[in-house]
Amino acid sequence: MLSIPVLIVKNSWRSLGAIIALTAGVIALKGILPIAQAQTPPSNSPLTVRSDIQEANSETGVVTARGNVQVFYPSRDIQGTAAQAQYFSRERRLVMTGDVFVLQEGNTMRAEIMTYLIDEGRFIATPESAKQVESIYLVTETEDTSPQPASVAPAPPLSPVPPLTLPPLNPNP
Repeated sequence: MLSIPVLIVKNSWRSLGAIIALTAGVIALKGILPIAQAQTPPSNSPLTVRSDIQEANSETGVVTARGNVQVFYPSRDIQGTAAQAQYFSRERRLVMTGDVFVLQEGNTMRAEIMTYLIDEGRFIATPESAKQVESIYLVTETEDTSPQPASVAPAPPLSPVPPLTLPPLNPNP
């Protein structure tokens, strides 16, 4: 019979990458997953999760972090907080739930549930019932300094609009 090792880490600042590597290693040793996978990120791009409690299930490949969850993914400039996060190693998907806040390259998103698809580099945000998702994006204003083609004539100046005059109000109808 196949035993399912489950790792539980309480009040720890351990890296989710290390836990996932341990889980994937155990799964690979049992012949469930190949040791090398085609779409693995470079070894120098760890996904780190800090939380009060973490559990890893080698049979399902799911790592769950609960309580004061903090997510750091420096290679994609992502930081986030949530009440819970689950990393689905087989799908390479991170699902954060409970008052989720994500910061990436100065842009922010808030939602009740946020799914990050690692291979696509895409977030999917879902609001709490009867609420909305909030995103704040930094937009850089740029000046168009490209030269205008010689054949384009400048637009004629706008003619002034005559002032609007209203009849006086009659205080006694």
